[in-house]
Amino acid sequence: MHFGWSDLLSALALLLVLEGITPFLNPAAARRALERLMQLGDRELRTAGLVFMVTGVVLLFAVRS
Repeated sequence: MHFGWSDLLSALALLLVLEGITPFLNPAAARRALERLMQLGDRELRTAGLVFMVTGVVLLFAVRS
């Protein structure tokens, strides 16, 4: 399989669209989520980041194969 720059930029564009939905539609909920995120410890935040990365890689391989 070959991933090119256009694939990477498409993924980044989609990420930005998805990340912008909640603040656009419900800014108060986005603010509450960010406040909760600030209360997490480093270990919890790293664990959540790892879970998201692994899930993303598995999903990417499942979709691309």
